[in-house]
Amino acid sequence: MRAVITATLIGLAACNSANAATGPAKGTLVIVGGAMRDPAILMRFIELAGGVDSPIVVVPTALSFEIPETRLKQFAKPFFDVGCTDVTVVHTGDPKVADTDAFIAPIKRARGVWFGGGRQWRLVDAYAGTKAESAFHAVLDRGGVIGGSSAGATIQGDFLVRGAPQGNTIMMSPGHEAGFGYLKGAAIDQHVIARSRQKDLIPVIEAHPELLGLGIDENTALVVRGNTATVIGQSSVLVYTFDKLHDGDAAQWVELKPGDTLDLANRASVHTP
Repeated sequence: MRAVITATLIGLAACNSANAATGPAKGTLVIVGGAMRDPAILMRFIELAGGVDSPIVVVPTALSFEIPETRLKQFAKPFFDVGCTDVTVVHTGDPKVADTDAFIAPIKRARGVWFGGGRQWRLVDAYAGTKAESAFHAVLDRGGVIGGSSAGATIQGDFLVRGAPQGNTIMMSPGHEAGFGYLKGAAIDQHVIARSRQKDLIPVIEAHPELLGLGIDENTALVVRGNTATVIGQSSVLVYTFDKLHDGDAAQWVELKPGDTLDLANRASVHTP
């Protein structure tokens, strides 16, 4: 029997193209809400990069600026453990280093880039405006994949939440409100259900009604190709719009489950039972 699908218009602002979120024109995003335990998520990222023999770059900088060189190889281990053969860890806390040709050489040949967890402001301070940031974007331009978990999820949005160096409970921090913008017109939060953060994106959307808010729970990912986003993993993705906050419904977000899809341009979700 064919599954019944239902479509829900998430926000009336979808009628205005200026308010539409947009995925990358080429390539794919794998946006993970933290605590990634489902091996299918990592394998999807590797598949989208072209398979286990494709060159992959891992960026652990969100964890700390002071990672000893002897520890860097541990960040490649999860990829080698599932059969990857070409994994390079790149890391610096110094934007002058990130602006060198030597630093970006592995990124220029990569088919996939993975941003690890930690604090997303470190990724901004290390890479924003450098040759490395441009090289990350170029991975998508040649049809590759960018993925990341926790801080590595939030950095993929246009608007950076929890970007304050002073602490991760601050949702909006002038000077640290610009992400790398792989997903335009969106603000991405993580650990939303596991850490009871369901309402934390609401003031962000109130202050920036043009944004699409995406709250991704742990062990769950949003896979974005073009303007279609699909939920995979074990929990939920919560979708916030200004219209939804003010439509009189008790629920202030739409919950998407694994297998559900989201049309970013039209802000319409398809639920597949």
